[in-house]
Amino acid sequence: MEEKKQKDREPEETVVLCGANSYRQKYYFNEKFNRLPESIRQELQIMCVMFTEDIGGVLILEFTPDGSLEFKVEADDNDYLFDEIGSGLKIRQYQREKRELLEGLEMYYRIAFLGMSSSEALAAAGLSEGEDQDEA
Repeated sequence: MEEKKQKDREPEETVVLCGANSYRQKYYFNEKFNRLPESIRQELQIMCVMFTEDIGGVLILEFTPDGSLEFKVEADDNDYLFDEIGSGLKIRQYQREKRELLEGLEMYYRIAFLGMSSSEALAAAGLSEGEDQDEA
């Protein structure tokens, strides 16, 4: 019983936020995150779909057990149109341009899903209370 409570607080596996698949031309959004504002859900959809349109393959945004948001890219072995170099460049571009959004999603996940306090979530993000994110 106690083990289940610990498992609820900190999942041992990754949790998918959203993703897009260029092979099936599909977008997926995890319904557990429906409480996010519509504008954020739309921005995530645009980001994922544009990535797969430009680069190809499959893009998945997922949370690690510690609450970090990671980009996971997969491509079929026989997909000769997949741009592996462009994939890395596009991810770095998103991490730079969407930094505030991505960090906010990590904070939201750590507080709402992992049950961390705001000070614990800030510490996990490498910030202290009252510290501006731009200073980090």
